[in-house]
Amino acid sequence: MQSLTGEAAMKHDLTRLPKLLDKAHRTCRAVIETPKGRRSKYDYDRKTGVFSLKKLLPEGQSFPLDFGFIPSTHCDDGDPMDVMILMDEPGIVGGVVEIRVLGVLEIEEIENGIVERNDRIVGVATESYLYENIRKLSDIESTFIKNLESFWENKAQLEHKQLRVLGVRKAKRALALIRKASRKPSARP
Repeated sequence: MQSLTGEAAMKHDLTRLPKLLDKAHRTCRAVIETPKGRRSKYDYDRKTGVFSLKKLLPEGQSFPLDFGFIPSTHCDDGDPMDVMILMDEPGIVGGVVEIRVLGVLEIEEIENGIVERNDRIVGVATESYLYENIRKLSDIESTFIKNLESFWENKAQLEHKQLRVLGVRKAKRALALIRKASRKPSARP
């Protein structure tokens, strides 16, 4: 199997996939970069159209949820909007999932004195048996949300960054952030 390059990769650029945001049902598409339970952190390279290993978490630490991005968004850090997804089983790298937006962890990262927002949308796969009744973040145990916050704080510390969770907000705020990120022009080619 060959990777896509140049113009062919741009035609298949997953960051430009329509997000299909439905405000009434609070749904949109998400692309999985790193499945739940994995130590390997993958990143999507839009120039080549492939997912590449970026980092490896230490033994004993793994991603608590499927992690990826919302296509057709662009945030201040130069990447698409980050998303964590509750799913019945781990997804696959490169999988596209329709999610119901539950809320957002508003996060600020500090690296080398530079402060940057790096929020994480929280969603649930619309195709789910285990989580089909989850409609908002408050439907999830607060200890689970605290564990998500701790995961990102610990990961940042291992990367010699500082991270502050500014707040956990409802779906309305998450949808506003997605819309805002949808209006920003991409700085990447």
